[in-house]
Amino acid sequence: MKLVKTFGRGKAAADVLIETLERRGAVNTARVEPVVRRILAEVRRNGDRALLKYAAEFDGLEKRQALLVSRDEMKAAWEATAPTLQAAMMVARGNILAFAEAQLPQEWTISPSAGVKTGQIVRPLGSVGCYVPGGRYPLPSTLLMTVTPAQVAGVERIVVCSPKPAKETMAAAWLAGVTEFYRVGGAQAIAAMAFGTATIGRVDKVVGPGNLFVTAAKVLASSECGIDMPAGPTEIVVTSEAGSAVGIAADLVAQAEHDPEALAVLITSNVVLASEVAAQVKSQARGNAVAKQALGAQGCIFVTATVREARKLTNRLAPEHLTVDTADDLKWIRNAGSVFVGEHSPQSMGDYVSGPNHVLPTGRVGRVRGGLSVMDFVKVITVQKYTRQGLKQMGPHAIALAAAEGLTGHAESVRVRMQ
Repeated sequence: MKLVKTFGRGKAAADVLIETLERRGAVNTARVEPVVRRILAEVRRNGDRALLKYAAEFDGLEKRQALLVSRDEMKAAWEATAPTLQAAMMVARGNILAFAEAQLPQEWTISPSAGVKTGQIVRPLGSVGCYVPGGRYPLPSTLLMTVTPAQVAGVERIVVCSPKPAKETMAAAWLAGVTEFYRVGGAQAIAAMAFGTATIGRVDKVVGPGNLFVTAAKVLASSECGIDMPAGPTEIVVTSEAGSAVGIAADLVAQAEHDPEALAVLITSNVVLASEVAAQVKSQARGNAVAKQALGAQGCIFVTATVREARKLTNRLAPEHLTVDTADDLKWIRNAGSVFVGEHSPQSMGDYVSGPNHVLPTGRVGRVRGGLSVMDFVKVITVQKYTRQGLKQMGPHAIALAAAEGLTGHAESVRVRMQ
């Protein structure tokens, strides 16, 4: 990991690096955008023919292998899963479900004045597509994280796409009751769910994490299909003054092993801690090829002049995962996907069993939203109802505003109802 001081002689270099990290989302996806555009266009134009071609080329789909994973395959995978892993999946699903139920927005009505009622109703999306990565590691946890809140929301049709789905992922699909599961991944899977083919019907929204190709495809398809957020290669920031060097390094290595493009950062004003973490990362990453590659390319330790500067830099980076020392730190946090507090809260717990979602915003999207939640699968629809009395009381104000805007039709539509 690079150790960079944000003050003194290192300030100029630090400023350049920080600005580069702030642009990371757009710059990274731009590298793959031409290829992704071509794949999206071909799947849109040629449907299943293009989908099968790319699935064979990139996902290892065999010539006579069906795209659809049958329920029998899922059941067999579940039955072949070790009891300890079955138990872990059930605990994880239970916690995800409970958290999603607590998050579910409620319907309500208020009466701002006599004869007027306003409120909101909550309705599920009609269909969603859940993308579950499967290239480097099996990710049954991502299947549970994307499918479960959609079910809590009441989504009628849930589609799962995953390349070369592992036994563990199919087992999780059986546990979650998935009925539409396709063995296809990458930009081609996003295209199929967003535009529709003869085999995979289009969905209203696509959610889930993925590599740069998947992230770019989601962004490009978002003009025709809703998406949750860019959820690209993993990001971790640890902002600490007194944490355990061993624990901090372990978190950095753990998140870095997701992807060679992963971003891993420590921010501290404690020079001793910075040196200790650097040494621990080097030791712990030994033998972990992916983590070592990511840490060498995108790993960075920022040593700031003050604690205040460390906090300011943290919010500038708006990380996907953020670890801080104490609950008091929550007061200054403005931008992050998910926060982990204290030395006994490893980020891996959030990846698996805590309950909050592990599909989180990357590329500084944490400035404008948090992680995937049940709210991504519902629509909050506002409602207004007036009685004659309420309209007579409030109508003149609407007429005055309409007249000020020169919209005479608006004013008249209120006036005729007041008679």
